[in-house]
Amino acid sequence: MQEHKQRSRQRNKPAPASVKSTPTVPEWDFEPLDKNSFTPIYFQIQTQLLGMIKSGRLHPGDALPSEEELSRVYDVSRMTSRHALQSLKSQGFATRVVGQGTFVSQPKVEKDITHLCGFTAEMRALGMKPTSRVLEAKTIPATPEVASRLAVAVGSPIFHLRRLRLADGLPVAIEQIWLSQDRFPGIDNVDLAHLSLYQTLRERYDIRLSRADEILESRAAHRSEAELLEMAPRVSLLVMSRTLWDSDGKPVEAAHSLYRGDRYRAVLSIPATTVE
Repeated sequence: MQEHKQRSRQRNKPAPASVKSTPTVPEWDFEPLDKNSFTPIYFQIQTQLLGMIKSGRLHPGDALPSEEELSRVYDVSRMTSRHALQSLKSQGFATRVVGQGTFVSQPKVEKDITHLCGFTAEMRALGMKPTSRVLEAKTIPATPEVASRLAVAVGSPIFHLRRLRLADGLPVAIEQIWLSQDRFPGIDNVDLAHLSLYQTLRERYDIRLSRADEILESRAAHRSEAELLEMAPRVSLLVMSRTLWDSDGKPVEAAHSLYRGDRYRAVLSIPATTVE
């Protein structure tokens, strides 16, 4: 009987300290909330989660606490927890996957649309590595639309370049460019998978850019576009149409670019003038 009791006690002993259990919510080390503060509770929760993301403690693809976990740890309603997670999602820091939870998103690439800058220089300025994959590069006759934008005759030779643009190996844009073959002879022989187009125009053709006329729109991605950008079909795209001009007032380039809406956002700084 004594031997039976001893075996029973051994079976019921807690696991040794060296055996790790499944991580629990307290291991997130959340700071206590100030429920007497004028700062909304959901915003305090959001700020703590955002701090973990920006500090590198949470990385893209890592799971965030669920609404239930946040509610239990902070002793708040699920609506408050949901508001905190939705705010992170609306700012592009989190993604909700149905049936799985909320995860840290890939950081969005920001484009300052008040500053004329090529993709290569723009990505390097953001500390990201730009790369390109040429999808199409050939000479075609100018369509009426392209001819009008480049101020050339309809049917004249046009160099058409279509590239997939990547930042740190992640696809962010599909870019199409049209250039006059007569104005830029030999442009079809340039390795634009590895060289900057704008740098090439400046150094090889002595082009000095002055301004760009751009139109921004949004639409859902087509299936072929979604496959190239490695995103779900019908996800929103930022669409940019651009005509680039040189210092002599002549059109240099016509372009049409599609940017992933979940990885790219345009930012605009507007100087204050008279506000009534």
